[in-house]
Amino acid sequence: MPLGLCTVVGPSSDVNRATARAAAYCHSTYATARERDVTPNSDEIVITGLGAVTPVGMDAPSTWDALCAGRSGITTIDAFDPAGLPTRIAGQVRGFDPLRAMSPKQVRRSARFSQLAVAAAVECAADAGLLAESDTAEGTGGVDGTDHLAHVDPTRVGVVLNTAVGAMGEIADAARTFDGRGWRGLRSSFVPSVIPNMAACQVAIRLGAHGPVTAGAFACASGNAALIDAVGLIRTGAADVVIAGGTDASIVPLMFGGLSMMGALSTRNDDPAAASRPFDADRDGFVYGEGAVTFAVESLAHARRRGARVYARYLGGALTCDAFHVTAPDPNAAYAAAAIRRALDDAHLAPSDVDYICAHGTSTKANDRSETKAIHAALGPAARSVAISSPKSMTGHLIGAAGALSVLVACLAIRDGVVPPTINLTTPDPECDLDYVPGTSRAMTVDSALVNAFGFGGQNCVVALGR
Repeated sequence: MPLGLCTVVGPSSDVNRATARAAAYCHSTYATARERDVTPNSDEIVITGLGAVTPVGMDAPSTWDALCAGRSGITTIDAFDPAGLPTRIAGQVRGFDPLRAMSPKQVRRSARFSQLAVAAAVECAADAGLLAESDTAEGTGGVDGTDHLAHVDPTRVGVVLNTAVGAMGEIADAARTFDGRGWRGLRSSFVPSVIPNMAACQVAIRLGAHGPVTAGAFACASGNAALIDAVGLIRTGAADVVIAGGTDASIVPLMFGGLSMMGALSTRNDDPAAASRPFDADRDGFVYGEGAVTFAVESLAHARRRGARVYARYLGGALTCDAFHVTAPDPNAAYAAAAIRRALDDAHLAPSDVDYICAHGTSTKANDRSETKAIHAALGPAARSVAISSPKSMTGHLIGAAGALSVLVACLAIRDGVVPPTINLTTPDPECDLDYVPGTSRAMTVDSALVNAFGFGGQNCVVALGR
C-alpha cells in the first residue's frame, strides 16, 4: 500500500468509525515516516510488565508465590477422561474464566490457547501501566474493538505471542464434528479460531495494539524466542512497546496419546505432585501442562519517559539448532552450550557473572543430562557456583509458554532476591551434578540470570537478564 493510502471496507454502520480510525492511523504512519526519527534503538531494553495464567496461579503474583513456596500444580486430569491412557496427570489451569478478559462473543469464537493469552496480556499491560484506568477491571475494554491503551501511541505497540502447539483440542473436536455431521456442523469461527497467529491477534484486538503483530513456533523454546523477537522490534525502531510471551493449551486425548507413544510422559499417576522430577535419578518423563505468560518489553528511555517500573534488563540472547533429531537433544550438547556461550557474549557477561539459571529442566532422562552437560561446557568451573532451578517441577511443561514462565521467574528472582526451588529432587542423578536448589527456595542476590529453553527439533534459545 502506498504511504498514506488507506482503504476501509465493512458494514455501513461501521464505516464512519472505521474511516476516522484509519485516517488517524494513516496520518500517524505518514508523520512517522516523514517527521519522526525512527532509527535503530541502541538504548538498553527492559521488561516493565508481567502477566501469567498457569497451573499454580491465575496471575503473575500468585504464580510467583506458589513457585517460591514449592507448591505443585500437577493433578489428575479432569479436562477429559484419561482412562485407558498410560499418563493421567497434567499441569492444568483449573477454574480459569475467560470472561475475565473477553466478551462472551469473543470467548465463543476463540480457542483456549488464545483465551489464556488474552488474560495474561491484559494483566501484563495493566502491570506495565499501559491501560486506561477503566480497562483494568475484569471483563471490560477491547470487546467493542476500540483502543484502550493509555500513555503510549497504539500504532507503536506490538505483539509477539508464540505457541508450540496451539489449538490441537479444538481441531480434534471439529474433526469429530465433521465426521459425524459434515461441514454444516462446523462453526463459522472454526478456522480463524485455530490458526496459530490468532492468540497474538486476539491480544492485539483486545488491547487495540496497531503495531507489528507476529506469532512464531519454536517448540518448547517459543517463549524465550518471543523475547528475542520483541527486542528486535524495539531495536529496529518498529515499535516502542511489545507485549511478548508464549501460550499453549492442548491437554487433550490426542496429545497425550501421541506423547505416550513416544514414551515422553511421566506415568507416576498415583502421586501427581511428585511426578515432575527434574535432575532426579528417579525421573520418568515430563508432565504436560498448559498456560500463558507475557511480558512488556520497551527501551529504558521509553520506560523512564512514562515513569514505568522496571523488573529487569534484557542483556542478550542467542538461538542455535542441534540439527540432530526431531525430538532427542544432541547428547553432546554442543549447540545448547553454544547458545549459552553466545548469549553470554551478547550480554557481555563472563561465566562467573551468572548468579542464577532458570533451567529448561523437563524431567526427562535425556534433556536433564544434556542440559547439565551444556552448562558445564559453557560455564566451565563457574558452573558449580551457579544456582539452577526448574519451575517445571511444579507446573509441568507449559510447552509454548514454558520459556516465557522462566523469563518471569528470572525477572522476579532479580527483583526479590529469591530463587524458587526444584522440588522432588531427592535422589540426585550422578550425571546431573550441579546446584539445582533442591526442595526449598533460596534467598540470594541475583544480579544476572540466564534462561534456558530447548525444544523439539533441536531448537535452543537462551536469554540473559540483569538487574
